[in-house]
Amino acid sequence: MVFTENSGLVKVWVSLILNGTYTLNQVPNLFNLKEVVTQVVNSLQK
Repeated sequence: MVFTENSGLVKVWVSLILNGTYTLNQVPNLFNLKEVVTQVVNSLQK
């Protein structure tokens, strides 16, 4: 399984991180989920 920035789970994790509910370190190592979430969050915070 490969996640993209349009995947529902990625969108959920990005919103939880931006709201301060979770941190990037708390994203599970599930396939490439952590990498994609990190990329999206970093691109939004620039």
